[in-house]
Amino acid sequence: MPVTKTDAAPRSPARRSAIKTLAAAAAGTASLPLWARYAGAESAAPIRIGFQMHATGIGAAYGRWYDRTTRAALRLINEAGGINGRPVELVTEDDGTDPKRGAEVVEKFASLHRCDVGYGTLFSHVVMGSAPRAGELKLPYFVVSEGHHVASGALNRWTLQPGITDVKSQVLAMAPFVRENLGRKVTMIFPDYAFGHDHRDFFSEAIEAQGGEVVAKLAIPPTETSFTKYFAKIPRETEVIYHVMVGPSVLTFVKEMGEFFGPSRPEIFGFIDSLESVDLQSPGLDFLEGTYFWEGMPRYVQPDQTEFDRHYRAAIGIDENGALAADPADVSAYAHMFGCWETLYVIKAGMEACGYRGPDDRAALVEAVEAMTEMPLSNEHPQGAKLFNGRTHQVFGPQYISKVENGRLTVLEETPIEAGFYPDEVDYTTQSL
Repeated sequence: MPVTKTDAAPRSPARRSAIKTLAAAAAGTASLPLWARYAGAESAAPIRIGFQMHATGIGAAYGRWYDRTTRAALRLINEAGGINGRPVELVTEDDGTDPKRGAEVVEKFASLHRCDVGYGTLFSHVVMGSAPRAGELKLPYFVVSEGHHVASGALNRWTLQPGITDVKSQVLAMAPFVRENLGRKVTMIFPDYAFGHDHRDFFSEAIEAQGGEVVAKLAIPPTETSFTKYFAKIPRETEVIYHVMVGPSVLTFVKEMGEFFGPSRPEIFGFIDSLESVDLQSPGLDFLEGTYFWEGMPRYVQPDQTEFDRHYRAAIGIDENGALAADPADVSAYAHMFGCWETLYVIKAGMEACGYRGPDDRAALVEAVEAMTEMPLSNEHPQGAKLFNGRTHQVFGPQYISKVENGRLTVLEETPIEAGFYPDEVDYTTQSL
């Protein structure tokens, strides 16, 4: 059954009440000293959020920015009185961007650290390795990953993705633009693991539905460091190269693509993953001028910048180019890290809606989040308004199509939320807690 604006999930008076309560509480507590903000809480013990961080391994660049974003959001949450009048404490463990270590980290959150929730995982193979253990431990596990693994039904009721859209939704929204503006015959280049396979499968379906054709699918190991041999396999009939790459060698990937094609290139449409945390002014990237990218949230400040984007950038310390204001050479993972910010505010709203007191209320927290639907554009959701489907545990939101112009990314189109809808593949609410 397709997800629609009226069919996404049951309306939630508790959710709307929680948002109003948060706004009123913030106004009344912001001027109080920290000790006074928590004085009326039933328990002064902190709520503990276990942050599964890719501090090392191929996800380290993302992990660094997920950490900065998380800490900025929690600072504001604590300054506004915490959650249910209690301070929020972050417990960080490095999973090495490794599935086995990911499961071990989840175990530590539940058994050693006594965390209330687990949160923050990005790389899909780590999610796939970690989520089953979270389900066994009955630990609410909030991932910020984009993989379709949650909405596909492959995981469990304890795993939710309420702060960032998934690949299937993203490519459904992008495919019409590619076919109508760039070409019909597409060669795909993607990482050879679950996230890349989502792109391979779902974009192939989406472009074929638009009358296009994928003429080659080139899977690249995520630890690869040299790419020219793959470019040589691109068929001559290719009209569009669709690329998405991850890991520490993304700059090498893009430079070698430019060196291989020179000025005679097909049209190029990339997911910004291929240049996340990379400066577009880096030597060797001139050839990207005039190419196109998907962005989860626009890296560069646009002329119609919202007050919510300004608030978000200021809280983390990010300049108009999407880099650290204190170090303009340190470029953010801007297209993805908003998911951490928004997920934390979903956790907060869910805990306040269910009156969360401790681990005994974990199931109630899951149910409270499942009851959410509309998430308005706001300081809590600066990327854009969203709709959450409580049955599939997946959020839907806008996507951004940008073009490289004068060494910057200019947004050409913001797709509507409904462009990314697809039929439900699971109903987690039928599973026991």
